[in-house]
Amino acid sequence: MTAMKTNVIPRPEYPRPQFVRKEWINLNGTWTFEFDSGKSGHERELMKSCGFKNKIIVPFCPESKLSGVEHKDFIEMIWYHKKINIPAEWNGKLLMLNFGGVDYECEAYINGKLAGRHFGGSSSFSFDITSLVIPGGEHELTVMAKDNTRSGNQPGGKQSPEYKSHGCVYTRTTGIWQTVWLEAVDRDALKSCRIIPDFDNGSFCFIPAFYSVKQGNKLMVEVSDGKKTVQSEVFANDAVPFTIKLENPYEWSPENPFLYDIKFFVKDSSGKIIDEVEAYAGLRKIHIEGNRMFLNNKPLYLRHVLDQGFYPDGIWTAPSDEALKRDIELSMKAGFNGARLHQKVFEERFHYWADRLGYLTWAEYSSWGISLWKHGTGRNSEASVWNTLSEWKSVVERDINHPSIIAWTPLNETCGATDWVMHRRFHEDIYNLTKSIDPSRPVNEASGYVHQITDLWTVHYYEQDPAKYKEMISTLKDSFNADSKNGVAYGGQPYFIDEMGGTKWIPENQKAFADNTWGYGNGPKTEEEFYSRLKGVIDAILSEKYISGYCYTQLTDVEQEQNGIYNYDRSEKFDMCIISGIFSKKVN
Repeated sequence: MTAMKTNVIPRPEYPRPQFVRKEWINLNGTWTFEFDSGKSGHERELMKSCGFKNKIIVPFCPESKLSGVEHKDFIEMIWYHKKINIPAEWNGKLLMLNFGGVDYECEAYINGKLAGRHFGGSSSFSFDITSLVIPGGEHELTVMAKDNTRSGNQPGGKQSPEYKSHGCVYTRTTGIWQTVWLEAVDRDALKSCRIIPDFDNGSFCFIPAFYSVKQGNKLMVEVSDGKKTVQSEVFANDAVPFTIKLENPYEWSPENPFLYDIKFFVKDSSGKIIDEVEAYAGLRKIHIEGNRMFLNNKPLYLRHVLDQGFYPDGIWTAPSDEALKRDIELSMKAGFNGARLHQKVFEERFHYWADRLGYLTWAEYSSWGISLWKHGTGRNSEASVWNTLSEWKSVVERDINHPSIIAWTPLNETCGATDWVMHRRFHEDIYNLTKSIDPSRPVNEASGYVHQITDLWTVHYYEQDPAKYKEMISTLKDSFNADSKNGVAYGGQPYFIDEMGGTKWIPENQKAFADNTWGYGNGPKTEEEFYSRLKGVIDAILSEKYISGYCYTQLTDVEQEQNGIYNYDRSEKFDMCIISGIFSKKVN
């Protein structure tokens, strides 16, 4: 696929679907850029640039085809530039410059003056540029991104720390990789609002926060089911919760993903509406009793798939909003009821479609790359822990209102620690941090291997022989994948095999992606052998009553890892009726 035409705005949809305002400007499209291989841009005062000689299509990273650049080598620093125009009618309002994601360290400048600095490649962030711009005027926006994948200090997920993609690490993402936009808000506007579904009492609890609190201002909330609207009006104060009771409430579930439409209105002391935000919410409950997970007080069995969110043409960035929706539809067509979103913080538009389609997800952080474990590359573990904790907090706070997210997974495969004392402390800290922000969801503190404190017990097991698989999971439950020396013993939590399968298969009409293409175990010789192996392993899992679900690796091939249910381009590999019949099978 070639780069998009420069007169077309890529990814034009509003990027924050649960908190929508009307006054915004999408800055995606053609920017200019310069690689700064010597990291001398500050000395050369590139922040004062009025344009660079090279062009790039934002929000696609320079490694991607869709950016029009496709530079595959390491990019430790890059500078972007775009002229921006501020509407005159925005005078008197707060003017926010918003970024969906920039990997990794970001600085933004307006006319050469620093607007803000952010650390973290996965979290969204905003800079208040009100004092730096003049409504009705044109301004120079310069953005610097610094990215050192090999440092061991920054979480990067599945980005390869070597030049070539290999094993289960792939092409890197540098710089801007999600939508950039401008937004005008009133100085006393609503900044955020936590929406807590109270399923058992048929109500929503709201906890608002404002850009500033002014005496006499009020917040009015309307909740609509499409036929009836209920509302409540309270004084506009930070962190003061209030509840709206629903009449004949509708639940959100995979079978019926009903969403309530919500509108927020901030009024000044005279009753004038000074801010309006559109949102939505789903009324659902997720909780644990004993060794089972429950959704809306009914036992829940997870038939999940591992989704890494990589695209051949956009890398970490989906080429379109429709592509995000289609990935969920492909998964559901294969028989899965949800996904573990693996080693990547998915953009909010993905969660929007999961909410709409009734797709259950475990939201995960891009924790790989930090130096505390064997897959890290450096030794400054304190800095990497600090970076992880601060960014993970932002991620949870951003996505907390999505009903489709039913669990948090901040870490993955924390084995081979360079410091086991730090390992234990870090696990406890990130678990407690997550629970302090969101007590309503279970936390799987680290997927697979060495647990310290967790609500869910997760193991990874890629044995390909069904008979050996069944023997293993039926006889070694308590010690299976546990580290008795450095981790804690199984404590009776809901038990999930949240990585399994991963069988390599390349259809006759496809070819190996690379010379190092691989999959787990020895690949089957025929398609029929693949089905037989898959059915045998799934049946083995379903036969064990202590298991509460599984996660199959993976939804699509990703570069050289060709073990997906679909090819990397999302085309079908198999007879989907057979595949769906296997994965949609339920426990007796």
